[in-house]
Amino acid sequence: MKIKAAALALLLSSGMATAEMSVQLSGGWDGARVPAGEQCKLHGGNGSMPPMLVSGIPQGTKWIIADFNDLSYQPLSKNGGHGRIGYPVSGSTAKLPAVPGMTAKLPAGAQVIKAARGKGKYASPGYLPPCSGGRGNRYSVDLRAVDGAGKVLEMLSKVAIGKY
Repeated sequence: MKIKAAALALLLSSGMATAEMSVQLSGGWDGARVPAGEQCKLHGGNGSMPPMLVSGIPQGTKWIIADFNDLSYQPLSKNGGHGRIGYPVSGSTAKLPAVPGMTAKLPAGAQVIKAARGKGKYASPGYLPPCSGGRGNRYSVDLRAVDGAGKVLEMLSKVAIGKY
């Protein structure tokens, strides 16, 4: 099922409840440092996003929408500057698999909702892995639990995924 444009508009404009969801990173991601090799190809990596275990997902959630951002670089610091990925979910817990960077072909039903906003050699049709060249930029993810009509049920903001 593809998320329709009207549903995305609702997703971005809806009021959100206080988050009771939680997320745990895995795959070597600890929120402090980007693991070796998970940076972009321009800096010698073959990065993918961190796998995540999301718990406390509100009843009625059909999608977890993940906005990846570089908080240290204003043009890509919000609204999915490094890409917006949607994951179909059911139940109160979901394992969001790592998806590769620099491609729109994603596993496990994940979909590119919005490509990263990088330009030129930083352009990506999907997720753009950390690509600051090791200058200590702070990378984060915003997670939204969204129902079938596109209404945001809960949100976690600025979850640290690491510095690079």
